[in-house]
Amino acid sequence: MMSLSLPKIHREICCGATTILYVRDDSGEKLGLWLVPTKLRKNIVARREVLSGVEVEGLAFGFSDVALPAWGVESLMQVKALSDDQPAGFAQGRTLRNSPTVDKLKFTNQTVKQRKGGLSVRTTFKHADHGWLAHHDLSWQTGASWLDSSVTIENSSDQSVTLEMLASFSLSGVTPFAVDDAPGRLQLHRFRGAWSTEGRLDTRSFEDLLLEPSWSGYGVRCERFGTIGGLPTNGFFPCAAIEDSTAGVTWGAQLAHPGSWQLETYRRHDLASFSGGLADREYGHWMKTLAEGESFTSPTAMLACVQGGVDDCCAALTAAQEVPLANLPKSESKLPVMFNEWTTSWGNPNHDNMSALAASLKGTGIEYLVMDSGWYKPVGGNWDSAQGEWIPNPAMYPHGLRATADAIRAQGLIPGIWFEMEVVGSASPLFHRTELLLHRDGKPITAGPRRFLDLRKPEVGEHLAERVIGTLKAGNFGYIKVDYNENIGIGTDGAESLGEGLRQHLDGVVAFFKRMRTEMPDLIIENCSSGGHRLEPTMIGLTAMSSFSDAHECREIPIIAANLQRLMLPRQSQIWAVLRSNADLRRTNYLLTGGFLGRLCLSGDFATLRPNQRDLVAQSIALYKKAVPVIRKGRSYRYGPDVPVYRHPEGWQAVVRVGATGKQVLVVVHTFAKPGQTTLKIPLPAGKWKLADTLTEKSTGVKLTKGELHWQPKGEWAGMVALLKQ
Repeated sequence: MMSLSLPKIHREICCGATTILYVRDDSGEKLGLWLVPTKLRKNIVARREVLSGVEVEGLAFGFSDVALPAWGVESLMQVKALSDDQPAGFAQGRTLRNSPTVDKLKFTNQTVKQRKGGLSVRTTFKHADHGWLAHHDLSWQTGASWLDSSVTIENSSDQSVTLEMLASFSLSGVTPFAVDDAPGRLQLHRFRGAWSTEGRLDTRSFEDLLLEPSWSGYGVRCERFGTIGGLPTNGFFPCAAIEDSTAGVTWGAQLAHPGSWQLETYRRHDLASFSGGLADREYGHWMKTLAEGESFTSPTAMLACVQGGVDDCCAALTAAQEVPLANLPKSESKLPVMFNEWTTSWGNPNHDNMSALAASLKGTGIEYLVMDSGWYKPVGGNWDSAQGEWIPNPAMYPHGLRATADAIRAQGLIPGIWFEMEVVGSASPLFHRTELLLHRDGKPITAGPRRFLDLRKPEVGEHLAERVIGTLKAGNFGYIKVDYNENIGIGTDGAESLGEGLRQHLDGVVAFFKRMRTEMPDLIIENCSSGGHRLEPTMIGLTAMSSFSDAHECREIPIIAANLQRLMLPRQSQIWAVLRSNADLRRTNYLLTGGFLGRLCLSGDFATLRPNQRDLVAQSIALYKKAVPVIRKGRSYRYGPDVPVYRHPEGWQAVVRVGATGKQVLVVVHTFAKPGQTTLKIPLPAGKWKLADTLTEKSTGVKLTKGELHWQPKGEWAGMVALLKQ
């Protein structure tokens, strides 16, 4: 008869809809961290203790009399010290988890602090050989759908400690709702990112990823993934989730770090684990040495465990991004519509065309006008190789930048300006000031026409303060678009490892963003990195909004914009709607409606639009302003068939966003090639709804029928927005 056992609970804490379980082993020296939905706490099952039956029949190698464990407690503290041996089980090169360092970290104490508005838990371990401490901190704010997790290593020993792996979190006990290894039940959800194709959901079964445990539980099963360099979403986004499809429970995490990071799913027995943090020595060339008395804290990870699927888990995690919004300029509360002239002048903004553009935008409801790249380029030079000095082209701005900004403000608009401040171009004198630049292997890191300023150096920070903040203040600008169009790579010289050098440099980048906000509290900062290469919580939290993508005039814009609603708040996702005077109304409408999936950013041929196009733009802006409360705060649901090919999409897509009050709903629908249906039927939340306003082509039917919105588009490449109210 199979022997079953329940986990031994050291401490149990209810945090609203999520319950924390600290699970201990028999020795009491190891603690694991489990999360379960509070409503399903009683559904945790007793587990088999040993492998049995066909799994151990005919075991060779002298194991026939050995009871092979089916599961065990895995430590919530995942760290690897250079002084300790390597992990076994074919792990090297694949993972540094569960190394001998973890076994030497003995649980010593745990403190829980209840406070008004939440609680915090500190769990402390001590290294058995050297005596240094590892603290795991978990905190929760009352009403929050997520928990914050970080780890601090405190070198209380009498010798230096070098780390080569440090996880910000490690969840184990996945899944506690199956008595065995949960065959066919577990899925890993990841989000892939590439230039102009951001946020694509990638769902794979554990079996597809070879995360089934071995017949004896010996060989490590691991999927380690992440991104290397200063573009933290170039490959994957720092967010993932594991779903038990039978129990209907999903565990997720999102890292807040603007540089190299990793996430790992790991398994040796029935239960799986999930961890992540800084990219380690093997993956991200990172080591960190702490002298006696020094300490180091990992980046923060947001954790969630929900009763539901991946979209429910993502909604719980992205809610954490609401916290920094309280510090934004007051103008952002209205989510103003903006105009960026990048696809208007294509790198050739000057005083005359910016003044004329501002005049054409007067009274349209647009509030921000951003002058994009090229204003600083030398006469006869290119914009992409002249970054560094940030001196306006005298032929383009004969009266200086202030005159142009004043002309924009005279039309009732807030003027914005573009910088790529962290790099220097080959046409800049700073390109050869190598003492100010990042190096690798003793040479300046060079990628195409760009090199990288070293923001660890105070003189670099002061140069940027003079040329960037000084230009903003002197020019009376109220908006800055910060671009960043190349990747540093594995790291930089100047620290104990390349990865640590990169981390320190990016700390300098974050510090400069904070300096801009401190010196100019009303400054609106846009986070752009070739579009969406920096869409992670740190950079999102430092800025008012982020460019969603460099997909400027692409048919896949609605697909990318909808994907990103899983990973960031729509109110901070700036979406291109490029207007062309030679486009037909269907094309114009398609792009304008896509902008309702986030922050509407117009560009293109505004001054030369036809009258019927201008009418459509005016209608769009008017409806957008009505929809602001729903875009600002709510919950989105996607409907429609999967779209496997983005560059040549087929089918259709609908996003239904329910406002926080439940009294408004915004429906955004697009057809692609071969939509396959003449009438699209989109489910609505329960309630009595009526159409408040719509944006669509004339003569297309939109009506509400039996809890659904029905739309009859005119065929391919059509867009529709409907605002509903109770």
